[in-house]
Amino acid sequence: MVTAAPAPSAAVVGIAAAAAQPAGEVLRGLEVSGAGLSAREAGRRLQRWGPNAVHSHRARLLLVLWHQLRSPLLGLLLTAAVISYFVGERSDALIIGVIVALSVGLGFANEFRAEKAAESLHAQIRHWAVTLRDGSPAEVEVTALVPGDVVELRLGDVVPADLRLLEVNGLECSESVLTGESLPVGKDTAPVPAGTALAELSGCALMGTVVHSGSARGVVVSTGAGTEFGKIAAGLSTHQLETEFQVGLRRFSMFLVYVAGSLTTSIFVINVALHKPLIDALLFSLAIAVGITPQLLPAVVSTSLAAGSRRMSRRKVLVKRLVCIEDLGDVDVLFTDKTGTLTQGRIDFMRAVPTGGESPQDVLRWGLLCTENELDESHVVGGNPLDAALWESPAAASQRPAATRWTRVGLLPFDHERRMVSVVVAGGSGTTTLVTKGAPETVLERCVDVPDAARRALEAEFAAGNRVVAVATRPAPGTAGPAPADERDLRLAGLLVFLDPPKHDAGQALLRLAGLGVTVKIVTGDNPAVATKVCHDLGLSDVGALTGADLDTMDDAQLAAAIARTTVFARVSPEHKARIVRVQRQTGGDVGFLGDGVNDALALHAADVGISVDSATDVAKDAADVILLEKDLDVLADGVAEGRRIFANTIKYVLMGTSSNFGNMFSAAGASLFLSFLPMLPSQILLNNLLYDTSQLAIPTDEVDEEQVRRPAHWDIGFIRRFMVYFGPISSLFDFATFAVMLWAFHSGPAQFRSGWFVESLATQTLVIFAIRTRRIPFWHSHPSVPVALTTACVVVVGAILPATPLAHTLGFQPLPTAFFAALATMVVGYLGLVEIGKRLFYRTARAPARPQPAAGHRHLRRRAGRFSTADRLQRPASSRYRRPAGIGRRQRV
Repeated sequence: MVTAAPAPSAAVVGIAAAAAQPAGEVLRGLEVSGAGLSAREAGRRLQRWGPNAVHSHRARLLLVLWHQLRSPLLGLLLTAAVISYFVGERSDALIIGVIVALSVGLGFANEFRAEKAAESLHAQIRHWAVTLRDGSPAEVEVTALVPGDVVELRLGDVVPADLRLLEVNGLECSESVLTGESLPVGKDTAPVPAGTALAELSGCALMGTVVHSGSARGVVVSTGAGTEFGKIAAGLSTHQLETEFQVGLRRFSMFLVYVAGSLTTSIFVINVALHKPLIDALLFSLAIAVGITPQLLPAVVSTSLAAGSRRMSRRKVLVKRLVCIEDLGDVDVLFTDKTGTLTQGRIDFMRAVPTGGESPQDVLRWGLLCTENELDESHVVGGNPLDAALWESPAAASQRPAATRWTRVGLLPFDHERRMVSVVVAGGSGTTTLVTKGAPETVLERCVDVPDAARRALEAEFAAGNRVVAVATRPAPGTAGPAPADERDLRLAGLLVFLDPPKHDAGQALLRLAGLGVTVKIVTGDNPAVATKVCHDLGLSDVGALTGADLDTMDDAQLAAAIARTTVFARVSPEHKARIVRVQRQTGGDVGFLGDGVNDALALHAADVGISVDSATDVAKDAADVILLEKDLDVLADGVAEGRRIFANTIKYVLMGTSSNFGNMFSAAGASLFLSFLPMLPSQILLNNLLYDTSQLAIPTDEVDEEQVRRPAHWDIGFIRRFMVYFGPISSLFDFATFAVMLWAFHSGPAQFRSGWFVESLATQTLVIFAIRTRRIPFWHSHPSVPVALTTACVVVVGAILPATPLAHTLGFQPLPTAFFAALATMVVGYLGLVEIGKRLFYRTARAPARPQPAAGHRHLRRRAGRFSTADRLQRPASSRYRRPAGIGRRQRV
């Protein structure tokens, strides 16, 4: 539970001590009754004990600063600058120190701003618990729980604090997070002997564990850092596993280390061999290494992700880790549930269909009685949405008073293995009845003498796309609670029919995702006929369907082949969902999973990107990487497009920086062979690099061509290497042309030579962004953003006038003749023209990416997407002001 800032939070008594006491004594010690605290008393205790939070995501200033200072090259450069200061090169050392400080400060400011953006996102993610306040159930934020709160636990809940259990109904908790025990642990209310081990505290539910089955009510004993989970978490590292984007970024960084190391060593050896001053040669070589490294790549990535997170937040998409934005853009297969995604998620009760000789009112009454909710409530807090829809329907209004006159004497809660809930209820005459309600297939197989008319009615409702719950009964002598063995020899009473119609804009959202190259597949616990009907209504044709029973007959190879031709996976268990995701990942491509229930947690963990919604169960939100504030595929399509846009802009910086820097440093190495002086001073190289990188901080705002968003893109070090080697020499050609102009046309000395190359180098490597940022014709078919155009122009102007300013002498510059700028303009135009020609040749010979084959139903959608004009494909539904790119998709590599 990590949504609030850490605070001094403790226990009134330890959970081990509470487990050894009867529940009544624990309540008295906490000065609370079974009806819970009053809101006023809860507020007082919150002020005393602090929020119920273990830790939070905070922007740590010193940690961000350390990220900027930990570069080995930077450390070597500063060391060499200090040495040069003490051997007499004080002005150069001071200039280097100032430039390095500015570079570090620039990177620090941008990364810290990104961390603050992540902190803001985490503050928007909420977890809720049902607790008794003033004697009535109410949903409160988990961080507001205090010792003494009486909390209700239901299937799928993450236990929000350390609880002493007061009542249990078949409660089992998964405690592997604390004890390592893989099997769920049964719970009861009996005290345990003092000194009992943590894994054997059967009378308690511990923070961070998950309700696997059943329900319970317990009183909060410990919160926050005072819980057993909090004590363990306090000693753990918060380092998270790398995402695919981070792995690619790390591999790219290692590639640069090898290139920089090779060039630096070569240049240092050459300069020493030519008897140039040792300190100058060392500083020059280190400056070369810094120059070839895109120092502000972390800042550019952080700025892109932070800006993207803000845009996505406005579009109702929250990311728990900023780097997950790019991974979301990689998704090309999305598995999602049906309810609330393709359908409206507003479940309405339609009718009761009697099948066993009872009236519709009788079937409705049995359905109302068979629930895990309290029967004396006029509304439902939390709980099953089907039960809530049934209880609050107009048809149930006349039956609610009659239902509350029955007494529930036993409950067997719902679980995902049985897919049923059973209760034993006692009527006014003292007779007791077992009532079972659940998935029709599982209920009917436990019934005797099911009439053919009932089966036909069920098939008709499924064919109409309606959700159906079956209700069955049988006499239950005695008052003992039901067990799974009792759910036999039932008599079918009837069917409860619910309506969850398709969303009116879900078809357009599917079309958008198909245009983005994302194949959507439905994974649902509902009947396959219902899910197939919804898909047909939304425009998916040739929809193949498989059930969980079908999956059990397949090995992984057969399942992989079946997934490609299947759109609907119905009546599947949590393990089935996770297996589907795992097998799909093995076939290549990135897999996203959208789910909101406890039965989705395994699949959310198994996916490349787990996606949940703000209204999901706690365990689903904890397992997800991305949280949607609105369960809408169109919102998700925004996130996919945004992730691809961010990656595209990041790669612009990488390709431009590596190619131009490689060319400049190659030129420096070549110049060292025939010049009697250094072609550029170390401080000038660093200043050039700082100005260049500053201009690139606007790249996150750049426009992205439609074709760059149509399909996923991934790190490809081989492609980056080829790009660098291909375009770097083009830059070197014009550097050597500049050398010739300065030496033979202007007969320049060292200061003017360095000034000319500084201006030309900065202008060419900065302006080349306009050619490299797009595969189209720059400015004509692809326009840069205004910030990119302005910052680039400003940096070029600053570089051109710097040799003529009062700082020129300090920086080692000398004013340039007017004729030089005419030559510079010619060289810049020639360079950009040659790059444009080279770009067309390079991309023409680049290997074409493989195109994944969409499922049959999605081929139909993509044909529809292809019939739209470009303007139509770019346009979101009329209800939105935003326009996001889309198009026919296939995987690409950068």
